[in-house]
Amino acid sequence: MATVLHIQASPRGEESFSYRTAQAFLESYRKAHPGDRVRTLDLFAGTVPEFGLAVARGKYRILHGQEQTPAEKQAWKVVEATIADFKQADKYLISSPMWNFSIPYVLKQYIDVIVQPGYTFTYTAEEGYKGLVTGRPAMLILARGSDYPAGTEAAALDYQRPYLEFILRFIGFTDIRTILIEPTLAGGPAVADEKLAEAIRKAWAEAQGF
Repeated sequence: MATVLHIQASPRGEESFSYRTAQAFLESYRKAHPGDRVRTLDLFAGTVPEFGLAVARGKYRILHGQEQTPAEKQAWKVVEATIADFKQADKYLISSPMWNFSIPYVLKQYIDVIVQPGYTFTYTAEEGYKGLVTGRPAMLILARGSDYPAGTEAAALDYQRPYLEFILRFIGFTDIRTILIEPTLAGGPAVADEKLAEAIRKAWAEAQGF
C-alpha cells in the first residue's frame, strides 16, 4: 500500500483552481488505487513550524559539529519530525497558486524547513550536491492568473513552476509531472472555467497511472 502526501498551498478551498484540480486528481487516484492511502497537509492550517532563531542556531551548531543548547535541541526536533513526516510518503502531490510570480509564503516556509543537509540532500567535494528523496514521483498542480508560455517574455516572470521543479530535483526527485491551470484571471471567467475543465480532465487521466 502506497501513501500519497497532498501538500495543499491555497487558503481559498473550493474557490481555488489548484485545489479543485487536485481534488479531481485524488478522486481519480482513489478509484484507480483503492488500497492506497491519501493524506493531505494543509499548509494554511498552521501545520508548518517556524524557522526562527533557535532552529537556525541549532542548524549551524550541527553544521559546525557543536553541541546544541536544550532549547535548540527541542526546536530542531520539530524540524526533524516535519522532515520525517515528509519522507514517509511514497508519492507526492503539490497543489499551489502563483502568488506574486512565485509561490505562497507557507509553501516556501515548508520547503525551507524540509530542505536540510543530511536529511533531504548531502554535499561532498567529490559528488557535489546529492538528493536523498529518491525513487518517488511528484505531481505539481499549479494555477496562475496569466499565461507564461515557454519561449516568451512572460516565461521569464514565472518563478513558480521552475522553482518547484528545481527544488524537487535538488532533493532527489527525477519523476516530476506538472499540470497547469492558466490563465485563471487574464482571460476572464469563461476562459478560466474552460482552462479549469481542461486541467481537471488531464488530472483525472494522469492520476490513473500515478
